[in-house]
Amino acid sequence: MDQLNSPSTAKVLFSSKDRGWKGFGADLVHIRAGRTHVSETETHRMGIHFGRAVNAHCQCDGRQHRRQQAHGDIDIVPAGLDGWWEDDRDCTILRLTIRPELLIAAADELGRNPDSISLTPRFQLRDPRLESIAWAIKAEIEATVPSDGTYADMLGMALAIRLLENDGQPRSDPSPAHARLGSRQQRQLADFIEEHIDQSLSLAELAEIAGMSTSRLKPLFHATFGMPVHKYVLTRRVERARLLLLGADMPLAEIALAAGFANQSHMSHWMRRILGLTPGMIAKMHA
Repeated sequence: MDQLNSPSTAKVLFSSKDRGWKGFGADLVHIRAGRTHVSETETHRMGIHFGRAVNAHCQCDGRQHRRQQAHGDIDIVPAGLDGWWEDDRDCTILRLTIRPELLIAAADELGRNPDSISLTPRFQLRDPRLESIAWAIKAEIEATVPSDGTYADMLGMALAIRLLENDGQPRSDPSPAHARLGSRQQRQLADFIEEHIDQSLSLAELAEIAGMSTSRLKPLFHATFGMPVHKYVLTRRVERARLLLLGADMPLAEIALAAGFANQSHMSHWMRRILGLTPGMIAKMHA
């Protein structure tokens, strides 16, 4: 008799649950050999196999599929569908959940009618770009120190856009080559980031300031500022923290919050990554 596993009892190794991500989530889970039933949900789901191969048998939307599930193989289950998956040995899966509203936003970025969204179940999909996004998400939930929130926004939108691209409809190029932000847009964005550096910043907010979609903002921002949005924000946070270390008599924990970092450890991590110096080293150099 098949062993029946419940997704709720699968061992979660890492999760985005407390990361404050918007529109999508991720769990790296260890699943025991046997049959696992997955109930229908309001979110779209993607599972990507991690590690050694297993012999798998699954059923979803009345379709059955037998295969050897290898590292990087992807299954996609649209919202509202249930199914079961049976593996002949324990396995590890990166489970991603994507809310419908994120796909609607992605369709808008692609210049497509949201009514055209029609994900279908996919088994053993191989897509290097989708796989690359998934492994970046995996690295993020495994990281002790999270990246800036704008990075998670970018990953979520990239995931949603790639899922839509996989439905066979082409994506249009949102911006011409060599395009840049206007001087006024550049100043508005730089000023907004500086004024709100101690707060959580999102791509959607910045795109609204610039008066454009997030997909158009990303390449224009990179071309104008010489780096992606999330890296620019981190760089400005580090600079704000450096200035506070030099000129303010404040505990390190307060400086971290004033510069927009989650905590002192988060600040130290990125100062070391970007400047090659820890807060303590900076304070000693200018004592």
